[in-house]
Amino acid sequence: MFKLNLKIAWRNLWKNKGYTLINVLGLSIGMASCILIFIFIRYQISFDEGFKNEDRIYRITTNWTSADGFFESQGVPKPAPAALRNDFKNQIEKVGAICQDGGIIKVKDDAGKEKIKTMEDIFYAEPEFFQIMSFEWLQGNPVQSLSQPNTVVLSKDMATKLFGDWNKAVGRTINYQNREDFTVTGILQEMPENSSFPLNIVVSYQTFKNHRNEKFDNWGNVSSSDECYFLLKDGVSIDEVRGALPKFSEKYFEKDAISKQEINAQALSEIHYNENLGNFSNDVMPKKELYGLGIIGAFLMLTACINFINLATAQAVSRSKEVGVRKVMGSLRKQLIFQFLTETLTISVFALLVACVLTEVALPGMKSLFHDNISFSITSHPVILVFMIGLVLIVSFLAGFYPAMVMSGFSPALAIKNKITANAGGLSLRKILVVVQFSITVILIIGTLVVLRQMNYMREKPLGFNPSAIAMVGVRNDSLSLMKYQILQDRFSKIPGVLTTSFCRNGPSSSNNNESNFRYDGSEKANFQVNTKIADEYYFKTFGLKFVAGKGFSKSDTIKEVVVNETTLKKLNVVDFNDALGKKIKIFGKEATLVGVVKDFNNLSLHEPISPVLITSIKENYQNIAVKMDSKQILSIMPQIEKIWNDTYPENFYQASFVEDDISQYYETERVMGVLFKVFAGVIIFISFIGLFGLISFVATQRTKEVAIRKVLGASTIELVKMLNGSFLLMVFIANVIAWPLAYLFVSKWLSGFTYRIEVSIWPFALAMIISMLITLITVSFRSLKAVRANTIDALKYE
Repeated sequence: MFKLNLKIAWRNLWKNKGYTLINVLGLSIGMASCILIFIFIRYQISFDEGFKNEDRIYRITTNWTSADGFFESQGVPKPAPAALRNDFKNQIEKVGAICQDGGIIKVKDDAGKEKIKTMEDIFYAEPEFFQIMSFEWLQGNPVQSLSQPNTVVLSKDMATKLFGDWNKAVGRTINYQNREDFTVTGILQEMPENSSFPLNIVVSYQTFKNHRNEKFDNWGNVSSSDECYFLLKDGVSIDEVRGALPKFSEKYFEKDAISKQEINAQALSEIHYNENLGNFSNDVMPKKELYGLGIIGAFLMLTACINFINLATAQAVSRSKEVGVRKVMGSLRKQLIFQFLTETLTISVFALLVACVLTEVALPGMKSLFHDNISFSITSHPVILVFMIGLVLIVSFLAGFYPAMVMSGFSPALAIKNKITANAGGLSLRKILVVVQFSITVILIIGTLVVLRQMNYMREKPLGFNPSAIAMVGVRNDSLSLMKYQILQDRFSKIPGVLTTSFCRNGPSSSNNNESNFRYDGSEKANFQVNTKIADEYYFKTFGLKFVAGKGFSKSDTIKEVVVNETTLKKLNVVDFNDALGKKIKIFGKEATLVGVVKDFNNLSLHEPISPVLITSIKENYQNIAVKMDSKQILSIMPQIEKIWNDTYPENFYQASFVEDDISQYYETERVMGVLFKVFAGVIIFISFIGLFGLISFVATQRTKEVAIRKVLGASTIELVKMLNGSFLLMVFIANVIAWPLAYLFVSKWLSGFTYRIEVSIWPFALAMIISMLITLITVSFRSLKAVRANTIDALKYE
């Protein structure tokens, strides 16, 4: 029976090739988009899976609550892991600390000659960390390999990179930062792409304690590089631990009038999705973005299904005789429903095959957009095949069930006499579906316009400093490097096209920030913290910071003078900024003189308000030299900078980036969403209007006799086109009216995530209406003109 239905379905589809093509094209594009979105979502939700006891693994985080708001960090104080082991013996099975660092790795050949020099991230980890996280060990073990100082474990890929053959890496040595040698004691299986732990080089935590000057009993210092994980005992509820953490925090953290500091526990399964905390791989995908993508995918598929339903119900009239004959010959309604569903399934399967081809074509672009190694491999990820099968079945049911019910319900007598009218095919429903389809389209058009306008606003908004044509070149701050700072700066300054240079820790706007308490004018500790910027006296000129009072500080290797921004003094209730000049500020345990006030600048992304900022000079804390260049000579200057740097520091590794590029990284998620909106809005517009073209084609065919009679009676071409276009333009207008409030709610919610944002104006809504009405007019008029210009005699002689 199924084989017969399949044969009949194929004949009917072949007979109506035009409508079949429109349906297949709409469904295949919608399916391809859904498959791409599913592949990406599947990849994102697979992060950090596969660990043994993963449901009992948690990360400790630190948070601060103050009058200025709530702030949290993935970092913990260095003594926290030991305290957790001691205070939670009955609830926690294992506690392991891990710290991220980075520097130069060197490997020598058998003759003692330098063979490899590379800049790599490294991690210091306690043995317990690997007892919590069940990484695969190829050589060595988590208990012994990192138990001694100056021991290191490499990933298989890193061992191959450094030694050629990872099997021969154990027992060899690597040099770190020209400072110390580490002995390789183990090999880890390479980390998967979908991991928050890019552990290629892991050094024993005892080494970290030995060569760092930091105190491991200081609860007041928190770095985001220091993380701590624990394994909950089997049968213990995480609520029990979380309930005890406030008392634990009170016990160890110093009471502060400014903020309340606490630690909390975050599940391993939540790390990849938390954009406020981040992770070692710097790869975060908020769940709201995944939900948004899922909704867009559902919209795409719904739009394609609406196309199918509209065309199928419109075609119902032309197939009424077929239904009548089949009923007279004894076909039951359920048999007819099954036949029509078989036709829909046939189209869906064929559309899926086309969608697979489209997916392969589009996949490289999606990889480039998200910078992730996502793949369309059914063998590696069988769940993709399950999704595609489910997609075909759902689409077949959604798109085919209603048309099947309509056509199978025709009265045999009326159908054979050809008295089934267009209304029997669900005219009112088709109108509703067209309105729904275009409401979705208009919402996406408005959303796209607003996203693009906000992105353009962020690119063009003055930040309070000039980031243009400034390269940040990394420098070391060991004693040997410090001695050569002046030599490096002098040589850079002599390059034609270099305007000015400045040593600093980071630029005015940076993701690498340090917040510190301070005292102003001999008073008690201020009730807020300042964002500290460490820089030399040329910093203000290099970045174009404007002074509203005083001047920049004088040349100094240590804290003697400071400059603050306007927000700092406003929070100190200083009305006249000149009154603050000469006042003493105590910070980092040293007292300095306030010599200048700079105009406020955006020190963070536009998602956040401007912070209180303090700028001072501490030579040993510099991490970069900022080089301001003539924008027309950048290409010729950068190779010269690299050459001079390598000549000055031949034992080190050159790294450089541009300030503008670093700032653009703040808005990577918005950039990606902007691209997605443009692409998927374009796809939905295309699907909507090919469906509209098919629908007007069928309507025009059904009204051929009416058009011919009206022409005979003297109707003009314009009047006939207007008659055919009127109902479609009205439906699109109603769709706009429905879409506007929904779109307003969406864009207002999205814009609320920015402290600095555009105002929602009428023009995106008006432009969306103009675009949708104009494309509808062009699409419908093109087909209407063809119907109007048809030979009147040909239309009437067969009636």
